Amino acid sequence: MLTWDAFSEPDVQLPADVIAAESSEDSSPDPKPRRKKEAGQEGRTGQKRQTGQVEEQTAQPIRPEDKRVINGLTDINQLAPFKYPWAWKYFLNANKNHWTPLDINMSQDVYDYKHKLTDTEKHLYENVLAYLTTSDILAMRNIGLAVMEKMTAPELQIYQARQVYEEALHTWTYQHCIETLGLDQGEIYNRYRMVPAINQKIQIANTRISSILRTDIDLNDPDELNNFIVAYVFFAAVFEGCWFYNGFSPIFSFQRRGLMKGTAEQLQYIMRDEVLHCGFGIRTVSQIIMENDIKLDLSAIREMWDEAEAAEADYARYILRDPVLGYSAESHIEHFRFIANRRAKQLGFEAPFPGAQCALPWLDEQANIRKEKNFFETRVTEYQAGGLNWD
Repeated sequence: MLTWDAFSEPDVQLPADVIAAESSEDSSPDPKPRRKKEAGQEGRTGQKRQTGQVEEQTAQPIRPEDKRVINGLTDINQLAPFKYPWAWKYFLNANKNHWTPLDINMSQDVYDYKHKLTDTEKHLYENVLAYLTTSDILAMRNIGLAVMEKMTAPELQIYQARQVYEEALHTWTYQHCIETLGLDQGEIYNRYRMVPAINQKIQIANTRISSILRTDIDLNDPDELNNFIVAYVFFAAVFEGCWFYNGFSPIFSFQRRGLMKGTAEQLQYIMRDEVLHCGFGIRTVSQIIMENDIKLDLSAIREMWDEAEAAEADYARYILRDPVLGYSAESHIEHFRFIANRRAKQLGFEAPFPGAQCALPWLDEQANIRKEKNFFETRVTEYQAGGLNWD
């Protein structure tokens, strides 16, 4: 069962050559470098050789223990031997959840939107999509432009490259829903600029990206490194781990009532991706903290949670200005606090909102729901190429 409580390593059997490569992490002496003979050349370790106009210097083999998540000095182009096999497992599992929005039948959603949803429910549905589609573009920019290029271990970069693709896929999914229902795309897409409660969350995320998307950033500087880690924590634990999680719940509340089931099924696929994004980010941040012996500024972490809660509360009161059946702004806000405590625990931080209650006890179950469906009607939610097991 997919769970947001813990991000244990998925049970994936690595290829035999990968397992063999990992065994080089012990303290055995370095193997002698292999050399490849070329016609007329005898490339020897420690000797220069001329190849056309390029002078090459042969080098020692890469040792896994020399790799680092950031500020590493090993060859970023060499994947194995792995130091972080868990990152490679994330990549393998991400590829088992392969799908597109075209796989899911949306015809019932069109009928529901036109004939069953109240004006209050339409307001909720439209603004959830307006927020999510802009947010996933931000998530894509954060990983692809601000984070991935700072990684100095290719096994992490490869998973993050997949994550960039998935964020683009999620944006396509929201656009597909908007287009299928015949909504005014220009109006929906501009809400993040025109609606203060949506814009506030977007601007908070933009500020975090801008602080680390600078050409002059030096992660050897302790202050810069601290800021980078806090920004990464924000996107992994708050943006994707809390805001996205709560962002999906209004649509799942419709699904519980038999409404907008196609959209909800799309979000169930997205949820599978996001649980990996959040887990990978938390694992990566923890690794950076350990490797660099970092003591984070806890006041900055506290400020991050408070800012995120205030923005989520304003957003909830806007999209749920009138409650819908089984769902209210107060329950949305309280569940944000509950999920925030989960994320903080996974990071080893104090719970930011002690005593917060699980206001939406059905949400985890709804996100993991398994049901029999006619394959020609709609794709089965748990179907995955390769049979990834989330239990």
